[in-house]
Amino acid sequence: MSKIIIHGGFFSESATNLETKMAKQEALLRIVKESYHYLRTHSALETVVYAVSLLEDDELFNAGIGSQIQSDGKIRMSAALMDGTTMKMSGVINIEDVKNPIQVAKVLMNVDDRILGGSGATNFARKQGFESFSTETQQRRAEYEAKVKATGTGTVGCVALDDNGKIAVATSTGGKGFEIPGRISDSATVAGNYANEFCGVSLTGVGEDIVSGAVATKIVTRVTDGFSLEAAFEKTFNELKPFDGFAGAIAIDKKGYIYHLDSHPSMVYASFDGVKEEVFN
Repeated sequence: MSKIIIHGGFFSESATNLETKMAKQEALLRIVKESYHYLRTHSALETVVYAVSLLEDDELFNAGIGSQIQSDGKIRMSAALMDGTTMKMSGVINIEDVKNPIQVAKVLMNVDDRILGGSGATNFARKQGFESFSTETQQRRAEYEAKVKATGTGTVGCVALDDNGKIAVATSTGGKGFEIPGRISDSATVAGNYANEFCGVSLTGVGEDIVSGAVATKIVTRVTDGFSLEAAFEKTFNELKPFDGFAGAIAIDKKGYIYHLDSHPSMVYASFDGVKEEVFN
């Protein structure tokens, strides 16, 4: 019954850079398979944290190591975690100098104030033993100094269904790059990261569009109300069209059905169920 799907955001450079495209495909396939094997002996909640941590550790993706740099030269990251069984969500918004923001979100799952932002999130991480860690890479610094505008569509995420039928979702982002300090993305909101006992959804794309469309919440709500996963996606993504919303999503429902869709191809994703593997870039 165990199922898992991960995404690595939208990557426009993959269309023209074959080496980058192949590296991302290989990384996604490796991470989804490793995370599936972890899922076989762990809960869905533990697994989505594990998978997103691996994605944050790979500088090919814009989350954790390799995060984009904001307009003032600093890196601020966001991540969220949601347990579909307890309906608890935790997250960090604009946290700084932490290797794995999703790990901080995991700790917050067990406290009353489960979503923290800015210096409060960073200070909490330090008090919990998360050491200061620079996630900047040479490539990101070179892009920043050259004033290369980022695409703003890089996020990573994971949805998992475990053998007990429990669903969880996690999402992490390094931001869109060159944004105004203080900007809040969708990743640590219910628009970009949402789950209940019926379905889990993780988003990537332009955060403002995803928030405007309340995308993850709408998909999960529609599945809860009886829509098929495919129908819920279709209706929700059609509602993005009037304002040309840019988004991609991955999901798993309680029956183990995996689905993904993007409004502006192509989103990077990989799924695995122990037998069938799928990877796309």
